[in-house]
Amino acid sequence: MGRVNDSSRSRRRMTGAERREQLIQIGRALFAEKGFDGTSVEEIAASAKVSKPVVYEHFGGKEGIYAVVIDREMQRLLTLVTQALSASHSLVKLERAALALLQYIEESSEGFRILVRDSHAASGTGTFASLISDIASQVEDVLADEFKERGYDPKLAPMYAQMLVGMTALTGQWWLDVRTPRREEVAAHLVNLSWNGLTGLNPNPQLTAATRGLVLGPGSEVRTARPAERDPKEQDKARERDPKEQEKLQREQQKAQRDQEKAREREQKEREKARERELKEQEKLQREQQKAQRDQEKAREREQKEREKARERELKEQEKAQREQQKALERQARRAGKTGGPEQADAH
Repeated sequence: MGRVNDSSRSRRRMTGAERREQLIQIGRALFAEKGFDGTSVEEIAASAKVSKPVVYEHFGGKEGIYAVVIDREMQRLLTLVTQALSASHSLVKLERAALALLQYIEESSEGFRILVRDSHAASGTGTFASLISDIASQVEDVLADEFKERGYDPKLAPMYAQMLVGMTALTGQWWLDVRTPRREEVAAHLVNLSWNGLTGLNPNPQLTAATRGLVLGPGSEVRTARPAERDPKEQDKARERDPKEQEKLQREQQKAQRDQEKAREREQKEREKARERELKEQEKLQREQQKAQRDQEKAREREQKEREKARERELKEQEKAQREQQKALERQARRAGKTGGPEQADAH
């Protein structure tokens, strides 16, 4: 009878919330392994050891489970990146954003595999591309501020944000399988490319003369538009435009160099200020430590003096007690002498 009760307890019916969560986790694992189309309601039900109607009752089908999984994963990744972008310095923001994506990939590999697949229309929450776009819109604000400070056109920030986030996302997909080097090292290299690339950014980039006008043909054919193929008026305009463009390009390059020098000077000053602050903090800490040591020494000296005074008081009390005892003995002796005098006279 006891075994029946134990068995019934071990097969305790799940609550509705527990069953729903179980189906979500099972669906998440199957979607990561096989994709949406490769996963069936039968597989989900069999893995959960329930009947298909139970799945339909909770979610209406695998579409409902998939929508919940996609929404959870997108919210988790977006939350991590949003937290990372709350830092104050632009470089730290980029570092933490790259690290946040890699942390998500490392800790939630199944979720990332689901996101990077072509999201099914049943998800109802958009695709991985839309998530990347949301993240890029936040990075856009970071770049816009940085562009303004460095004298670049902030209107280009949205395009550069897409480039940076896309580069990071693709690197994340590659790292999902290789898992080497460590995520901190991958993040450092990502930021190295993006940040140092931004530091030396040309505000008005142009293709080289060897690439301008390039037309790719079928197979291995590569050709450039020949002057004879161009309109004569266009050739005249091009001839007039070339020296002006070269002069403009030189001015822009000179301006870019000046901007880079100013940026380096600003960074140098910031490093110097940071070093000064660090030295001041160290000096302040040393002063506080020295003061604490002096206070401790003074406290020890006070304690020593108090112990000496207490010892002196104790000795005085002992001496006083001894004197009082001596006086008491003397009084007793005198009293004994007085009482013993008449008795001795009578005896004589």
